[in-house]
Amino acid sequence: MRHAERHRTERIGWLRAAVLGANDGIVSTASLVLGVAAAGADSKAVLVAGVAGLVAGAMSMAAGEYVSVSSQSDTERADLARESGELVSEPEQEQAELAEIYVRRGLDPELASTVAIQLMKHDALGAHARDELGISEVSTARPIQAAFASAGTFSVGAALPLLIVLLLPSHLLMWAVPSSSLLFLALLGSLAARTGGAPVLVAASRVTFWGALAMALTAGIGALFGVTI
Repeated sequence: MRHAERHRTERIGWLRAAVLGANDGIVSTASLVLGVAAAGADSKAVLVAGVAGLVAGAMSMAAGEYVSVSSQSDTERADLARESGELVSEPEQEQAELAEIYVRRGLDPELASTVAIQLMKHDALGAHARDELGISEVSTARPIQAAFASAGTFSVGAALPLLIVLLLPSHLLMWAVPSSSLLFLALLGSLAARTGGAPVLVAASRVTFWGALAMALTAGIGALFGVTI
């Protein structure tokens, strides 16, 4: 009896966009809040800056993901169109090319040729897309999905430090925002690692280190400008 196997590589597309969005939401918003707070702004100004950062960041993430993934999608379509034309004009050469790929992967020439013939009879373009171009259902570019995933997870990530700003008085923000944000980042890194099957400690340490560095630098800039201005 056959059973459906699910592999972690099937999650690569949405997981990358989601982790990037949430991580950027936490780091950029927490850093922005710290920088404004370090400059001596009151709670209202800190909150306004944070909300503006959330909206601007979410839109920027969505636009950036959509544009970059659309470029990948355009390239994939162009490659598939060229491959489709070659399959019509040079089918024997394309079959030999596919067989050579299988030989390099370890099949003997006779078996490689048989496999190439059978696969091209079944789905010639699909076989060349997968084995020659490296385009598969798992890796296919999905611009809209990536844009919504990045914008949504950025907003969720950005909302976490803003919640701290709403709940605590301004004199506690310089300690509460970075500590809570680093905790959020560690949890995010652990969750992403567990979902993707990667080492949890390494992932959590990586995101917290870069988050702490970003917040420290931004707070330092805010304090410097707050003193000089």
